[in-house]
Amino acid sequence: MSLPTEPPRARGLRLGAGAAVVLVLVAVAVAVLVTATRPTGQTTTVAPPTTAAEPSAGPSGVLYVHILGEVAAPGLYEVPAGARAVDVVAAAGGFTDAADQAQLNLARFVVDGEQILVPAVGAEPPPSATGAGGESLVRLNAADLAELDTLPGVGPTLAQRIIDYRDEHGGFGSVDELKDVPGIGEKTFAELEPLVTL
Repeated sequence: MSLPTEPPRARGLRLGAGAAVVLVLVAVAVAVLVTATRPTGQTTTVAPPTTAAEPSAGPSGVLYVHILGEVAAPGLYEVPAGARAVDVVAAAGGFTDAADQAQLNLARFVVDGEQILVPAVGAEPPPSATGAGGESLVRLNAADLAELDTLPGVGPTLAQRIIDYRDEHGGFGSVDELKDVPGIGEKTFAELEPLVTL
């Protein structure tokens, strides 16, 4: 007695369906393997800008920055041109537990001869420098938009331009650089010069 045989077409369909199932299973296994071995976070390296001017540095290409207050080792530090506040804090051994880290913009560029004060949590901000008449001077390299907006002839738009210039150029190296900010002409500069400092 002979067994009934399948027609060749039915056998080819079953073989094709089986191959498709195997291919799907292999694709799922590869996808799981790739997903399982991929790191969960992303690391992005950002190159320093090539068009922005470097902060003013000494003749040897280094900046001298004095950091004091709530850091592990306050003192005078040499950092390379293009360094940021975070680099100076790191050179000083990092923040102490009492440091009010929110009072310092760690992303800003530092300038040669700058002094950085890291206050304790709850401490009053350091007193500003004062001008000839005893009024407080606005610090161009540290002032926020609201503080810049208090200057005569400076509204929110011009204050933002000053901040953008400061961020783009790594801070002001001199008060005269205010003239390079779009919207500040000779007349406005003459008004601002006695009211600002670095």
